[in-house]
Amino acid sequence: MFAYRKLNVYHKSLAWITDIYSLAKKFPDIERYALSNQIRRAAVSVPSNIAEGMSRASSKEVNHFLEISYGSLMEVQCQLEIAVLLKYISSKELKEIELKTEEIAKMLSGLKKSKERHT
Repeated sequence: MFAYRKLNVYHKSLAWITDIYSLAKKFPDIERYALSNQIRRAAVSVPSNIAEGMSRASSKEVNHFLEISYGSLMEVQCQLEIAVLLKYISSKELKEIELKTEEIAKMLSGLKKSKERHT
């Protein structure tokens, strides 16, 4: 079994992506190749970088990819805040996804700290 598949944060981020895609579907057609596309790409980057990072040999490399994953998570959060300003999604929808985003952020931070201790 691949190491990343054992991580709870990986599975949480996969479930989170389905929520992100559902929100992005609400955006107007004008955003298909702009904000909606960017949000989806950044969301996919979260579990992708967890998987790639866990395949690396050194803790330093693992942490580098976990940092990218965390950055992508924050990018999605920012873009969803923009979507609220543009009235593509509601503040309530943002708050609901934000709880899941915070949970994944905490899990990524914990995993990173765990890997740093093994350096």
